[in-house]
Amino acid sequence: MATVVFVSGELLTPGAFFFLPFAAGAFLASVLAFIGVGVGWEFVAFLAVSGGSFAVLWPIGRRIERKSGRSGVGANRWVGRQGVVLSDIPAEVGGTGLIRLEREKWRAESGIAGVPIRQGTPVLISRVHGTRLIVLPLEDGPLPPMEQGAAPPTTDSEQGAQQ
Repeated sequence: MATVVFVSGELLTPGAFFFLPFAAGAFLASVLAFIGVGVGWEFVAFLAVSGGSFAVLWPIGRRIERKSGRSGVGANRWVGRQGVVLSDIPAEVGGTGLIRLEREKWRAESGIAGVPIRQGTPVLISRVHGTRLIVLPLEDGPLPPMEQGAAPPTTDSEQGAQQ
């Protein structure tokens, strides 16, 4: 029974490999119980197999999770991508315009205070703020794709603010 519970838990948490080692330990313990081994040996076998499986599978699960790269769901999947302005983005703080990313339309703010972004301008999504995307204009044309974990490029005004 415990094996079924642990396997079901693993199916509900894909890629983590958290419950699978316990399922393997429970399976071996149930096999030992079936052949009549004492409860103490069943417990030792459960701990040994669970611990060994956990030591092998946990790093694999973490590596798979890290390799997945960008988030496939939610608004954060857009960070580092490029879009096109559909309606002007005003210069004032909090002023929004509309941009297109693939097949979706999003409200966006300029990532550079005091700089409006005109319709048709390609933009880079630098971050997500609630339901709005913060964008930087790409006047010099599109940028090459960003590497995993790299920060979006900063503008001259952002560099001046950081110094």
